[in-house]
Amino acid sequence: MKNGVVIINKEIGPTSQGVVNRIKRIFGAKKAGHTGTLDPMATGVLPVLIERGVKASEFMLSSDKHYIATLLLGRTTDTEDVTGEVLTESDNIPSEEAVLEVINSFVGEYMQTPPMYSALKVGGRKLCDLAREGVTIEREAREVIIHAITAERINEREYTLDVRCSKGTYIRTLCADIGARLGCGGCMKTLCRASASGFTLADAHTLGELEAMSEKEREDCVFPIEYIFRHLPEVKLPAFFAKLAHSGLEIYFKKINLDLPLGQKVRLSDENGFFALGEVREYEQGMAIKPIRQFE
Repeated sequence: MKNGVVIINKEIGPTSQGVVNRIKRIFGAKKAGHTGTLDPMATGVLPVLIERGVKASEFMLSSDKHYIATLLLGRTTDTEDVTGEVLTESDNIPSEEAVLEVINSFVGEYMQTPPMYSALKVGGRKLCDLAREGVTIEREAREVIIHAITAERINEREYTLDVRCSKGTYIRTLCADIGARLGCGGCMKTLCRASASGFTLADAHTLGELEAMSEKEREDCVFPIEYIFRHLPEVKLPAFFAKLAHSGLEIYFKKINLDLPLGQKVRLSDENGFFALGEVREYEQGMAIKPIRQFE
């Protein structure tokens, strides 16, 4: 059984945890986990970590995301998407020029209040579970970043949004906030995650495709753990220092003739290949690389 990450092209219907459960069965894996929830109505890139790859989850959850969504104007719902109960409807739809101006105004940092229908946990319980029980609680707005957003008119009420954003951004809420700023209300009609953690739809397979493959073909679809950190510099350690790093000890620059900036994360490898994620830290004795996650 390979350790690493398989990229799923999630289809409409299953929950993200439901996808994880099927991946466990397909691969015969004891451990698996996803790196960011996609709603049942959403499609697209869902990275699923397998076996020792699960240890990399915290480093993937913090990555930026890329979404393609459909904004529907003139309707608000309790879920902020078209699956919810309709709260208001309006025929007073602004002009295309006004809509595009407002959409573009969201580029940059903005304070976003997480929706009740979300997997965010408060007091150990998911907000969506509380919402289904009819409970609404105060949520603290938090800063998210819209790095880039482009929009294209489909018809008077609908626009395609291409959004690149920081982790923790709710596209449903972005649609609702755009509608609110326009004064006509809005909600999300469709959502596809086009990329996450450096993986795109080109890397992805549907569950059905994986189930139809041979065991060898399926294993070939699993990216090794090291690939998750491919953007980081590699530090290959001589045998003596690799043994120290395997034990979790810091490796001083002066011992291995290295120079990297404070806080830099690196891939640590030995003669057998990648084995840990390291980080440059400063100690009394000088700068060193500290292994922060072992993947053995």
